[in-house]
Amino acid sequence: MDIRAGIIAAVALLFLGALWIFRSGVRALQSARRLTFYRIKRQRVRGGWITLLIGFLLLGTSVVLALYGESTAYQYFPPSPTVTLTPTITLSPTITLSPTITLSPTITNTPSTTDTATITPTPFIPPAIEVLFESQITPNAGAIFSQLQFTLNCANFNEFTAATVFRNPITYMCGVFTYDQMTPGAQWTALWYREGKLVHYETIPWDGETGGFGYTEWEAPASEWLPGTYEVQVFVGLEWKVVGQFILEGDAPTAIPTTTPSLTPTPTHTPTTTNTPTPTRTPSTTQ
Repeated sequence: MDIRAGIIAAVALLFLGALWIFRSGVRALQSARRLTFYRIKRQRVRGGWITLLIGFLLLGTSVVLALYGESTAYQYFPPSPTVTLTPTITLSPTITLSPTITLSPTITNTPSTTDTATITPTPFIPPAIEVLFESQITPNAGAIFSQLQFTLNCANFNEFTAATVFRNPITYMCGVFTYDQMTPGAQWTALWYREGKLVHYETIPWDGETGGFGYTEWEAPASEWLPGTYEVQVFVGLEWKVVGQFILEGDAPTAIPTTTPSLTPTPTHTPTTTNTPTPTRTPSTTQ
């Protein structure tokens, strides 16, 4: 056992002894209260207080020993130096691989054009569409629209099949929405984009109610519905309200060319000039 362990053990024993002596002193004082003889009671009380004093001394000794016992012991019994083993590094031989195949350098094609991520701008109405506005009524800025739901048939707003992916051939698409707090007569606009290119639009004064169901639609020949991602933007006045997207898959059918009759020129007879012989005079013989 080293000095530190011995100090800890001594502190623990002194502390436990102090507790036991405290208990004995308290019991002696309690038993003295039940005695009737004055002299015996006085002796028992004196013995109880002496026992408590011894307990206090042991407790104080355990505290002093815990705080200063180890450092004091090292002054009289200095620790002997111990040998510290220093680890040494042993180099183990490694196997060096000698290359047998030499790779010839290859030419790596470096692309000349680097795709840079672009920031998607906030939807806005192109000036060419803005000049087509007819309404002079100020729209309500608090008008609200739901998300667009795309369907191939919006004849009944209560029963329609909405989807986000469609397949060619199609000739009609409808974007259904609900709205509220609209101002009748205010200008509203729907812009249809395919892969960022405007392919259809409608801008008219609002002819509906202040709230309910609404829709924007586009009907075109099947050959004009090219595959890709379509985006529909809805505006009230110049303020953007809602944007919806759907995907159209499959190649669009090829438009059937129409033939138009063309006039074919007919050959005309051109008169040609014919040489007409002229009479010649023949000399007559005189006799």
